[in-house]
Amino acid sequence: MLTTQHEIIDTYDMEVELFSIWMKNQGMTKATQQAYLSDTRSFLHMIYPNEIAKLGKIDVMRFLSDRRERGAGDEARNRKLSSLRAFFKALNEMEHIQINPAALIAKSKQEKNRIPTYLEEDQLESFFQSIAGKYQHRNMAILLLMAFAGLRVGEIHRMNIQDLHQDGSIHILGKGRKWRVIPLPESMHQVLIRSLDERIEPKQSKEQGFFISQFGRRLSVRMIQTVADQTFEVLQQKMPALNGLKLSSHKLRHSFATMQIRSGTDIRTLQELLGHSSIETTQIYTHIDNKQMKMAMDKVSSKIPLSISSRN
Repeated sequence: MLTTQHEIIDTYDMEVELFSIWMKNQGMTKATQQAYLSDTRSFLHMIYPNEIAKLGKIDVMRFLSDRRERGAGDEARNRKLSSLRAFFKALNEMEHIQINPAALIAKSKQEKNRIPTYLEEDQLESFFQSIAGKYQHRNMAILLLMAFAGLRVGEIHRMNIQDLHQDGSIHILGKGRKWRVIPLPESMHQVLIRSLDERIEPKQSKEQGFFISQFGRRLSVRMIQTVADQTFEVLQQKMPALNGLKLSSHKLRHSFATMQIRSGTDIRTLQELLGHSSIETTQIYTHIDNKQMKMAMDKVSSKIPLSISSRN
């Protein structure tokens, strides 16, 4: 007899509830919570009707192996492992189980130093020239915060009007409920002030969100992504060479980090600006692209002996 979804939900209802409470207290975003719960429910479906407390390392590895056989790559496997590590850690800290069978399972080795997709400065200029429409100033402020301050979509969603300070800085609530202060260039500060002056009146007077939708509510994560996606579509029409790239809101953050590295910003400062908890995450932006390699080689070209360059 086939197991119904309701039977699985009823069996592990307490564990899922504890996990949800734990994630909220950790300050995880709704998107992260949903992703972790989705992976966890897939795992629970596989191990049903076994008791959580009796599971071991082999049960987790079997789940990960099964997903790999179905075509999931290293990145997907590592994401699912992170979900299960968090799930068992939550139950352990909530005193529901004694061990974490996923804690000692190694992550798959992924390709290192993969160069992130980003826009060159001339492409960014054309990108911002592509912003139009009724909410042009609001959308300009949103995209500037991503491309020239390195903010995540979720951080822009959480921004409140009091987070913009008179000294030109913004106070950002990042991942893990960690705050960081970003001093803005004067030109960007003025764009945000103008956006605030033209802010749509929220339906509820207590709503403090910096960016408000046409429906009078805090602008959602999905709508912020849509603002970027629609602008990228216009850009790709103007620059067909970009059509082969997967452009999204997060690529603007990549562009910001790449510009900082090219400008000589040290890795520790960039880590603080981006709000990374680990410097290893920041190091993906220290890539050397073809443009930089050509500049490096041009510096030594004058050192080549003329006698060699003149030979046939």
